[in-house]
This record gives sequence, C-alpha cells and structure tokens, in this order.
Amino acid sequence: MTQSRSTSATSQAVIERLARPLRLESLDPVPARFVYALRLIALHERVGRDPVPELAVRLRSVETAAKALALGQTISATWPENIHVSCFCSPILTHDEATIAALIDSAGHCDRHGFEAAVEGLVRPDRIHRLWEGVLALVAAEARTS
Repeated sequence: MTQSRSTSATSQAVIERLARPLRLESLDPVPARFVYALRLIALHERVGRDPVPELAVRLRSVETAAKALALGQTISATWPENIHVSCFCSPILTHDEATIAALIDSAGHCDRHGFEAAVEGLVRPDRIHRLWEGVLALVAAEARTS
C-alpha cells in the first residue's frame, strides 16, 4: 500500500511539473542557444534552406553550427517521434525542448546519470550513447567558442 501511495505521489509530481511550462530565459546559455538553433534548423528545413550560415553567425562559430546541426539530426534519429519545437520568438519551451535542454545541461555538468534520467522511458537505451556523444560534442564546441 505504501508503494502505491509513493507511485501516486510521484505521478502527481510529474503531472504538476508538466503543467508548468518552462521558459527559455530560465535556461543556462548553452542549452538556450541550442534550443534557438533547433528552432532555426526547423524553420530553415520548412523553407528548404541550409541553416549552417545563419547558425554560424548566431552561434559565433562554424564548428559550433556544424555540431548543433549534427546534434539536431542525432536527436531526430533517436527520438521516438517528430520533435516539437515552439516558434522562434516564443519564450515557452515545448516538452521536447525542455527535455533536450536538460540533456545539454546534464552533459555540461558531466552528469551522465542525470542525462540518462532525462530520457528514461523516452529514448531506447541502445540509442542513448549516440545522443550523449552528440551532446558532448556540442558542449565542447561551445566551450571552445567562449
């Protein structure tokens, strides 16, 4: 009986957290820049243009732009469904954007456990390593740009 109450309380906490949308300005700089990059990639994809030139200007580095694009492709390949992104000017994060920001934040702090916890039940376990490597590559490129 105690475990069912605990599970119920945990479920309720998750529902309450999901009901409160995360705002872009609450993110650290690296995850926030990647969310913007992801939105920009989606926008360019819709109009059939190469996002790298604009990403390079906004991210201040061709290398970081390339790593952001590669990470976007990795996320698309590992995510269980299409990634939902907000419009470019929205301060509210989608659940996918919030999860991706948590991944980047965890990797930036070398927190593999937190990284895996953020995608537990969402991304197949055999795909997590590829996602981890892509996020680490972006974080390293961002560090070289700073």
